Amino acid sequence: MIRDITLGQYYPAKSVIHQLDPRVKLVATMLYIISLFVAKGILGYVIATIFLAFVIRTSKVPFKFITKGLKAIVMLLMITVVFNLFLIDGDVVLWHFGFLKITDKGLRTAILMGVRLIYLIIGSSLMTLTTTPNDLTDGMERLLNPLKAVHVPVHEISMMMSIALRFIPILLEETDKIMKAQIARGADFESGNIIQRAKAMIPLLVPLFISAFRRANDLAMAMEARCYRGGDGRTKMKPLHYESRDHIAYAVVWGYLVLMIVFGRLLSGTVIPF
Repeated sequence: MIRDITLGQYYPAKSVIHQLDPRVKLVATMLYIISLFVAKGILGYVIATIFLAFVIRTSKVPFKFITKGLKAIVMLLMITVVFNLFLIDGDVVLWHFGFLKITDKGLRTAILMGVRLIYLIIGSSLMTLTTTPNDLTDGMERLLNPLKAVHVPVHEISMMMSIALRFIPILLEETDKIMKAQIARGADFESGNIIQRAKAMIPLLVPLFISAFRRANDLAMAMEARCYRGGDGRTKMKPLHYESRDHIAYAVVWGYLVLMIVFGRLLSGTVIPF
């Protein structure tokens, strides 16, 4: 399960998506997430499915590698679906047992929320899988650059977010090593009730936190040794600049968002109600 989390990992490949400017991918990801919340009917999710499949195929990242990250959110996905399935009232009752009931609106909402969560995780993972942490930092800093006018530490914020993403796979690997070491010493993380499982996690969490603090301290010392003093006066080894493919990508993403607004929301109740 620990190795199945793909968020924060980078998958090297030669594709158009990998070569895009990081600002394009950040904006595209935000617009894609907005489009998922704009869609209200099945037609909108059909458009989102086609667009997501096109991006996955263009990125040349194996589909199995992308969907592997969904295993980590199975519990959250199940809770979301169950809550929407049984707690939303509707006009037509499809199933009833005691105080539990499934309505037409509850079933519709549960399916759409489940699909929305899956697509959101896949879309967000694609951004990190096709963009290096350094590119993410540069792109985020350039996008937030106007906030410097109100004295927002844009470079420091971008650096912290990039380091956090970079440390996700490292901490996951460290967790896997500690867990195997504790299991070899007789630790049991599977059996028992919730309280017993929580207590069993203490031998895992304590060395993990110690290792995380040690890594953070080593990183801070390394940055100080290299005279890091924030973003003022710093230059880029690879300055970002837009190319023709970036403008095309912007046009495709904005066109997709317009389609989602028109067909996925405005016409959701008249074309294919669901």
